[in-house]
Amino acid sequence: MDIYGFWRDVLAQKADAIRTYFDQSAYINWHCTNEHFTVEEFVLANCEYPGDWDGEVERLERANDLFITVTRVYSQDRTLSFHVTSFIKVLNGKIAALDEYWADDGAAPEWRLDKHIGTAIK
Repeated sequence: MDIYGFWRDVLAQKADAIRTYFDQSAYINWHCTNEHFTVEEFVLANCEYPGDWDGEVERLERANDLFITVTRVYSQDRTLSFHVTSFIKVLNGKIAALDEYWADDGAAPEWRLDKHIGTAIK
């Protein structure tokens, strides 16, 4: 399974290519918004999302048939930025299940800034 290729095609919103990574009976869960998708629904949601996107896999871990990625996703004009943690279960070379947790990138909340705690990661 080419995880980096999967992410390149997802970010480029290449519907036909995205479909090739999935088993026919696969499901996708976006836990932060409580949404459960079939492959076709996922392709529609991903490919019709407005804007042009780019990103990079910042971390990849593997435990047997489970790939875990942390990917930074951002608009090509760099006005929007997100991080997504993905748990990708692969069986017979195809994605059988994809569980994702999306978060907006942004500044720490004011109450923590006021306490002068923590430092920037990068």
